[in-house]
Amino acid sequence: MNAIPTVQIDNDRVVVTQWRFAPGADTGDHVHGLDYVVVPLTTGKLRLLEPTGVRDVDLVAGQSYARLTGVAHNVVNINDFDFSFVEIELK
Repeated sequence: MNAIPTVQIDNDRVVVTQWRFAPGADTGDHVHGLDYVVVPLTTGKLRLLEPTGVRDVDLVAGQSYARLTGVAHNVVNINDFDFSFVEIELK
């Protein structure tokens, strides 16, 4: 099952996408081509399948984090409830 992206803004400076994950949904393998900020809208755990291995991360609603271009992973909702976050990519 795939996570559902909804692009809210795409202009010359940013791409803002809301990602919604049903339980077990994932983004699929991808590499980030831009620096980005994630703003969780839900508190819970996501599983990151990375080239170096698998790790589970705890996210808290409203506690943002940033990553640089080049991050490669698949993001999976391992909660038994829907999970969502907003991703802000910087052009």
